[in-house]
Amino acid sequence: MRSIRPSFTARRARSTRRRTSPVLAAVALVSTVALTATACESGDADVDAAASAAAGADDKFQLPDDIKDRLKEHGIDIDKWRDGAWKDWSKDDWLREADDFINPIIEDLWDPDRMREAEEPDQEVDNDISGDQGVTDPTPAPVEAEAVPASYHSNAPEAGKVFFDSPEGTMVCSATVVQDPANPGKSNMVWTAGHCVHAGKSGGWYRNIAFVPSYNDSGLSAADLAGATKEEVAPYGVWWGDWVQTSDQWIEQGGATGGDGAPYDFAVLHVTPEEGAGGKSLEEMVGSALPVDFDAPAVPEVESITATGYPAAPPYDGQTLYRCQDKPGRLSLNETDPTMYRIGCTMTGGSSGGGWVATGSDGKPALVSNTSIGPVTAGWLAGPRLGEEAKGVFDAVSEKFAGQ
Repeated sequence: MRSIRPSFTARRARSTRRRTSPVLAAVALVSTVALTATACESGDADVDAAASAAAGADDKFQLPDDIKDRLKEHGIDIDKWRDGAWKDWSKDDWLREADDFINPIIEDLWDPDRMREAEEPDQEVDNDISGDQGVTDPTPAPVEAEAVPASYHSNAPEAGKVFFDSPEGTMVCSATVVQDPANPGKSNMVWTAGHCVHAGKSGGWYRNIAFVPSYNDSGLSAADLAGATKEEVAPYGVWWGDWVQTSDQWIEQGGATGGDGAPYDFAVLHVTPEEGAGGKSLEEMVGSALPVDFDAPAVPEVESITATGYPAAPPYDGQTLYRCQDKPGRLSLNETDPTMYRIGCTMTGGSSGGGWVATGSDGKPALVSNTSIGPVTAGWLAGPRLGEEAKGVFDAVSEKFAGQ
């Protein structure tokens, strides 16, 4: 099946190539489960952060000296990188560590054609979850995904797509604009899956990571999009990740199949506009952002969850926003890891990273999870329950940009 995460050939900085899958879609689960692009098993709660280059007044990318030194160790010249050196995916140049990450803006790289053609490759997965030790409820009945009415901005303003490059080509995931407590009403934070930004234990950071809110806002068909302008495809602009953070569990132990690390498959991006946004933040630009609830009720107490995303694997084409609503059940891949939410849903690959919304602990709608994994045959999706580790990642990004 196609993975819900982005697909790619993952490699450690010093290891051989390995195939993983990044686009938002559904990878097979351990019992028909594995939809994460990379998975992470339980580990300590520390997190890895990724800083990207920012444009200076002279239109050159200014990097902290320590990052420059680490890039030099890899033989990377930032100007050559912008001119196309990023296409070199040799194992020595696949930056893995937190302080190695770079993501300089390459203007107009994400044009309508490139965005439209981003997709997720097929991926085989391990369908056996018979060895799981934790609590797993019966497989939910499939819930047919419903198309979100256009305009998407009017009906799901926080939703959008994450685009990035991997060794196997242009990839795509789904994502959600979330509130930043350090910058009330002016958030530049986006929530997605860890496998949409990092290849996990066998690779490093993906490249040219960018977020497009309300992608294809008017719901144009794939045929009509072939002649669409950038303004039609990305009406609220293209926003590049200038800082990315995911869990240590995902980075150190994330895997391509079997659902390994899926309970920690989440990430937070801080973004900046490719072109001037008139001084507006992402939240101000789209007019909305969701709070994130790190203390949501236990799975049996949640009455309903709505998952939203841009499924790209057949029968979908990745150009239309869909959603599923269902009462969640429990899915346990390992007795030592947090139990995941699982819902019936026919969305496929490409929906990875898309937000899961439920009534939060304060009684109001909040983001409580994101699409991580699903079966090869589709029919259901699973996402991590956001707890202490997720809050650590979120708080670190928020605090870094406090007051900015």
